[in-house]
Amino acid sequence: MASHNWQISFFMRTPGVVAILLGSLLVSSAFAQSPTYGVGRTPTAEELRRMDISIGFAGEELPPGRGTAKEGAQLYMQKACVGCHGVTGIGGLAPILRSKLDNADTLPVWKKERILPLRAPSATVVWDFINRGMPLGLEGTLKPDEVYSLTAYLLFLNKVIPEDQVLTRENLPKVKMPIGDAYGKPHEFKVNAPRLEGYPY
Repeated sequence: MASHNWQISFFMRTPGVVAILLGSLLVSSAFAQSPTYGVGRTPTAEELRRMDISIGFAGEELPPGRGTAKEGAQLYMQKACVGCHGVTGIGGLAPILRSKLDNADTLPVWKKERILPLRAPSATVVWDFINRGMPLGLEGTLKPDEVYSLTAYLLFLNKVIPEDQVLTRENLPKVKMPIGDAYGKPHEFKVNAPRLEGYPY
């Protein structure tokens, strides 16, 4: 109690200290609300363009390019994808790229392993993932033709397209995916809403 009274007495006898403390609070508050903080700069249009790499289901954002599964198979070796995913898409430390099940063709897609070309609702999702996330440690270095080719290779491995099909910006969004319409669609969120009917996870 004595210590508390001493503190009150000190501040009452030294109004300058109080003024300094109040002033610093006001200045810091104003600084925190300033529009720029004096740090950084506005990004250029080119910098924004490089960051805007998302690809939607319709594929409107896809760049021009082309690729086949045969070309993708060569890139799979050249870009060292084999080191993480295995020679045939299985057997590596990274996630598998094709089913290991002997009866995979007879199983519903949700009964198969978690494989991107099987679970993706659109082939553009496969293209987008490879483009933004591969190769590990060198993300973003693949050219559009290389991404089309690797996408074609993964789709061919999973019997989604024939080996000789040429993937382009025009036909990639039209590829019929194994999951069909069975993927979990976004729905209107409501508090305490039940899980999607039939969703297994």
